[in-house]
Amino acid sequence: MKKKFALGILVFFSISLREAFSWGFWAHPRINRMAVFCLPEGMFAFYKANIEFLSRHAVKPDERRYAVDFEAPRHYIDLDHYGKLPFSDFPKKWDDAVKKYTEDTLVAYGIVPWHVQKEYYRLVKAFKNKDLENILKISAELGHYIADAHVPLHTSENYNGQMTGQKGIHGFWESRLPELFGENYDYFLGQAYYTKNPLDEIWKVVIESHSALDSVFKFEKELTKQFPEDVKYGYENRNNVLVRSYSQSFSKAYHEKLSGQVERRLRMSILRVASFWYSAWVDAGQPNLDEFANQKIEINEERFDKLLKNFIDREAHLIPILEQFWGCCQGDAPNYAFYLDRIQKASIWEKPYILIESLLFTETYHKNNQNHKQAQRSCKNHLH
Repeated sequence: MKKKFALGILVFFSISLREAFSWGFWAHPRINRMAVFCLPEGMFAFYKANIEFLSRHAVKPDERRYAVDFEAPRHYIDLDHYGKLPFSDFPKKWDDAVKKYTEDTLVAYGIVPWHVQKEYYRLVKAFKNKDLENILKISAELGHYIADAHVPLHTSENYNGQMTGQKGIHGFWESRLPELFGENYDYFLGQAYYTKNPLDEIWKVVIESHSALDSVFKFEKELTKQFPEDVKYGYENRNNVLVRSYSQSFSKAYHEKLSGQVERRLRMSILRVASFWYSAWVDAGQPNLDEFANQKIEINEERFDKLLKNFIDREAHLIPILEQFWGCCQGDAPNYAFYLDRIQKASIWEKPYILIESLLFTETYHKNNQNHKQAQRSCKNHLH
């Protein structure tokens, strides 16, 4: 037998669908970009000079999930595993939570609030040292985790409606709706504020998100009863390919029934990201960034992406197999349009991760498709 290609088959067949979810390649860059405009004097000029880096690297944590085993739990916390609102008995400090539940349990059900706290203090240190490279790297990634904490479905074991017959709701809420309606959102926000206790603040975010979860499921289920399947889903022309997705009418009805929920969470993500950046700067003693106001920092991308590069080098031979596998979807999956667009626009760094992520979704919708099964067999034969 051929040598098993360990990481690839682990990722392809064993990775939880949970690892594929996030605000997405549309919202995360937008959140970091708009957060820059909430910063005060003393920070704004430096961050504005590097706004493209902050936007582009907002998705780095998502790309890293497939190269680093411990990355996924940093994006969520399944609060409903531990009880019900208001979670007054749940220990908010890491050491206290470990004593009550064990570290393994906490990691298994997500650690986003504690990881945000950890990254916050790393940013404080970078400010104190005037380490410009790490200020930008940590700011970009901290923005990602804070934004994820604002998504209601990042706080539940039923993260994709798989427990309630609503599979696909995660991508629908945080990707399809922002892409359809996000350009009309109000991005004029107030100035960043100082938060004295970052752990308390991020727990406030998580509780807010979880409190919004009921309406996320309830309204989708109510509308599904009103919309026949052929009306709930529709076909759109994407790059001359007819693809199936949540229909414009169903998306509009759901978006309106949520009464601005997606926009509110997106707006709060922006303001909170800026506020965490600002608070870290204040806690570091407000170091003078004006001397770097017009300085665009050049970061060694190859060094920064070393893990990702090694992953791609090892698994490059799998990409044609994955493309064949994806090509069998023929536009039938609700997320097909989203992934087709991302795959076609993907850089060399993004493509392997997007392909793998897309296949996790399409397998659900194409388990009975003969071409899909044939490609799957081909993939398995190649791997073994």
